[in-house]
Amino acid sequence: MDRKWFTLVAVVTGVFMLLIDVTIVNVALPDIATELDATFTNLEWVVNAYTLTLAASLLVAGSLSDLIGRRLVFIVGLFLFSLASLGCGLAETPLFLNVMRGVQGIGGGLMFATSLAIIAQSFQGKDRGLAFGVIGAVTGAAVAIGPLAGGLLTEAFGWEAIFFVNLPIGAFAIFMTLRFVEESKDPHPAGIDWVGALLFSAALFLLIFGLVDGNKEGWGSPQILSCLIGSFVLLVAFITVEGRKDNPLFDLTLLKKPAFVGASLVAFCMSASLFALFLFLTLYLQGGVLGYSPLEAGLRFLPITGMMLIVGPIAGRLTTKVHVRFLLGGGLTLVGVGILLMHGIEFGDTWLALIVGFVVAGIGSGFVNPPLASTAIGVVEPRRSGMASGINSTFRQIGIASGVAGLGAIFQHQVGSEISKGLAGTPAASHADQLTAAVTSGQTDRALEAIPGNLSAAQLDQLRTVAEGAFVSGLNELFLVTAGIALVGAIGAFILVRQSDFVVDPEAPVPEPPE
Repeated sequence: MDRKWFTLVAVVTGVFMLLIDVTIVNVALPDIATELDATFTNLEWVVNAYTLTLAASLLVAGSLSDLIGRRLVFIVGLFLFSLASLGCGLAETPLFLNVMRGVQGIGGGLMFATSLAIIAQSFQGKDRGLAFGVIGAVTGAAVAIGPLAGGLLTEAFGWEAIFFVNLPIGAFAIFMTLRFVEESKDPHPAGIDWVGALLFSAALFLLIFGLVDGNKEGWGSPQILSCLIGSFVLLVAFITVEGRKDNPLFDLTLLKKPAFVGASLVAFCMSASLFALFLFLTLYLQGGVLGYSPLEAGLRFLPITGMMLIVGPIAGRLTTKVHVRFLLGGGLTLVGVGILLMHGIEFGDTWLALIVGFVVAGIGSGFVNPPLASTAIGVVEPRRSGMASGINSTFRQIGIASGVAGLGAIFQHQVGSEISKGLAGTPAASHADQLTAAVTSGQTDRALEAIPGNLSAAQLDQLRTVAEGAFVSGLNELFLVTAGIALVGAIGAFILVRQSDFVVDPEAPVPEPPE
């Protein structure tokens, strides 16, 4: 077998491992909350600590790989990710777990930023399109398999297993990379923009921190206002600095290409809608309302994740036959429609009320991933593929991080408002905040047991009805918001992604970059 196909195996193994960690953790969150006594904010950070550091490190990793070598950076990322996974599995407090998740994200950033560039270097012509189709399908598969794999591992071995499983996978990926992947880099590296990296990372952190803690601290509090205003100021400073640098972290001239802007918008909206919604759907299926076990919850995600697996390879083959704007725009339209079909669930409904929406959204997601992977670097010269890959992947992770944080703020507010109204005038009214905190983290039963006083069975049933009804109300609110985000991305894809912006015809041979 040609060496390049072993290169593809090495890269997709690493990409699969880092991407499955975005969703595999979701079904384990209720168990983590119980065993580590974690709050809803802690659970948000289990997701966001990973995606935030992944997003913050991607642009630096892309530039670093162009400078010192993509293979080297990829291997370092594999080592770091594997070691941090061990730390996650050994965590005994939410703080230590989230710190390790952050380190995991840095390792994932080193891998993710270099993956597409390594593929672009190793493949040309139609083989290149096939390789991008494979990596796009693997991207969808990782997201798709995550909930089921997480359910199996959590139920069989405990939540720690979702992290320990990365150790043998990481070891295999390291071996394959050392054995088969050839080194490549930018023949004319411009260096690393550390100032830009610091400004971007700080702006992103303040934004996510402000969104996550907004409900708890109050949106008008000095702390939250300082975070949000500081994030905006740092972002403006970042844009100003990048526009004046010879070797920017984010080459703003890329934004002159509508197709690149469209691909970035699609990446953000895909992640901020459906993928960010997974956290809340998991809490609904498990601790929030329906009370399924981790494995049972993972199985009930199959209508959506199975469609991703089935449609992904089909979309990969279509990238050379159908204009990518129709795949990206049409796919996101289906995602938005699918989420709208989930809206309207009521207290007392079974999970079957979601199944049609799951199928439609899964089909749409399957159409988006493969062409998104190739579009991001298809509109730049091969030597800039590292930066283009990093930027597009950054928008994916910013979408998840900001999506989870923003949706979490909306969710907490809606649930809290409904619980306060439902308990008004009852003996449990003084415990509304306590119940809200428990409901949003999927621990309704524990909260009801902890409420002091000799409540009758009828009163406890009333509290449960209020709590679960509030959760359903909050989830319905999120369905409307995420459907809107997906449809905005679809419109952007139809308008911005133009064939004329591609550097080469996807079916034409791609010249090797100069040595």
